[in-house]
This record gives sequence, structure tokens and C-alpha cells, in this order.
Amino acid sequence: MTRAVGEAFATSIAPWLAVHDARMAVDFYGAAFDAVELYRLDDDSGDIAVAQLSIGGAVFWLQGDTGASPEAGGAGSVRMILSVEDPVVVFNQAVAAGAAVVSAVSEEHGWRTGRVTDPFGHDWEIGRQLTSS
Repeated sequence: MTRAVGEAFATSIAPWLAVHDARMAVDFYGAAFDAVELYRLDDDSGDIAVAQLSIGGAVFWLQGDTGASPEAGGAGSVRMILSVEDPVVVFNQAVAAGAAVVSAVSEEHGWRTGRVTDPFGHDWEIGRQLTSS
């Protein structure tokens, strides 16, 4: 899509995750979080080199890069925060898809949240800010 001269540009930021198997990651994020693939670039062998995914309109990228993924050297330095309408449903969906439970969904500090680690070593906080009564 091309912008007209003078048209406002919306700044955005999107995480870029390194994983050992991009195809498996796309499948996992689809099953765990209903992620939709927006863009994909395949490498010469037909494997996914880079993919852009969206979870309910929230965009992130992933790349098959075994040397930079958390699996290569322990826990990653990035924690994904996924804010959703019903954290329990999404948390359970992620666990059913293969995520490991770090902490079950609970309520504290004005949030209902739980944490999982995906099969690629990335931590995901799945939560929702609670409204004041």
C-alpha cells in the first residue's frame, strides 16, 4: 500500500522472534493463539525464512534462526504480553497446543494473568487488566 504525499504515518512497534523451526512456530501460534499469517518469505529450500503473524490485530514477526533462538542458549530476554478478553480460554488453548505452564492464571496487581513458555523458549504473559469497581 502506498501513502500519498503528506498523509499521516502511524508509528508502530512489533516484536521479532527467533525460532528454530519457523514452520512449526507458525503452526503453534495458530493453534495456541489463533494467529493468522499475514506475510511469508520462503527461503531457497522452501522453508519459511520470515513470517508476519497477527493475533487479533496485534502483529509480530518470526524468523527461523537456530543460533539466535532462546532454545540455543537458555531463556530469551523478551517476554511477550498478550492482552485478551478471556485469559483463561487463551491460556488453556496455548497449553493444549504445547506451551509449558510457568504460572497459572491468577489475579493480582489489577490484572488477571498467567504465563506460559512456548516450544521455542519464548515466555508469553496472557492477561487482561481488570476494571476498578
